[in-house]
Amino acid sequence: MKVRASVKADPGKGDKIVRRRGRLYVINKRNPNRKQRQKGPARKK
Repeated sequence: MKVRASVKADPGKGDKIVRRRGRLYVINKRNPNRKQRQKGPARKK
């Protein structure tokens, strides 16, 4: 999974932007190698 400052999704390649636990993720069912996560707030322990 790539962790980036800003994520871009390409819907033509099957990307979807999902917000989970305050973070932004790009998921792709067609090509799971295209996973991305946007750097978000640090997790609390």
